[in-house]
Amino acid sequence: MLSPARASAPNALPRTISQGQLVIAHLPAGSTARLNGTSLHVGADGRVVFGAGRDEAGPLVLTLDNGHDGRRTVRITVTPRNWPIERVNGVPPKTVNPPPAIAARITREQAQVTAARERDDAREDFLHGFVWPVRGRVSGRFGNQRIYNGDPRAPHSGMDIAVPVGTPVRAPAAGVVTFAAPALYLTGGTVLIDHGFGLSSNFLHLSKLQVRAGERVRQGQVIALSGMTGRATGPHLHWGFNWFGTRLDPLLLPGLRDH
Repeated sequence: MLSPARASAPNALPRTISQGQLVIAHLPAGSTARLNGTSLHVGADGRVVFGAGRDEAGPLVLTLDNGHDGRRTVRITVTPRNWPIERVNGVPPKTVNPPPAIAARITREQAQVTAARERDDAREDFLHGFVWPVRGRVSGRFGNQRIYNGDPRAPHSGMDIAVPVGTPVRAPAAGVVTFAAPALYLTGGTVLIDHGFGLSSNFLHLSKLQVRAGERVRQGQVIALSGMTGRATGPHLHWGFNWFGTRLDPLLLPGLRDH
């Protein structure tokens, strides 16, 4: 099992990262950066973030220019991981193979969530590290291949933590709530928090929401109560983490600690 200690130091540009890992690095002020040809958000203080998705083969190619020393290229090797198969049985069939009307609803709801992840604020709430939103047994790991009722589906997009219904869920880092809905079809009670620079946490299957879209939250603040709403076979919290549309492993967040 990978440990949070494997995550890169906040200021270093690593030469090797794991699939699903977030990098928080510091460049000389005034630098520009491109990742595989796409411009990155570089803060006024030189802060930059990016990540490697579950299926990223690498290498990641960073092109850096600080305006003084010329352009340089950094190649980052991406270490592959093994992705076990998780078989989840007893899931309501209509949530695995939904009828057309329900499938259309799911598409609309997921489009709203996707839009919320496009935000690119200059806030650097992620610099204060991350805390566990709840503590409990990790019952589902990021990236594992999911088979629902014998039917293969997309890999698991986050980490499941088994906790009783009604367990307080805390913000892992400060940020702004960009999405809050009590009853999405697949994910039930759903909250997204934007931490700046395209980094966001999502919390699914909630039984009660205690924040609203647009609200500013502090690290450790209770944002919801856990549940088993949507496509869930037992009480738990699903915690997902994204860099824009790239899904990352919460377990590899730099400095992840208890609150």
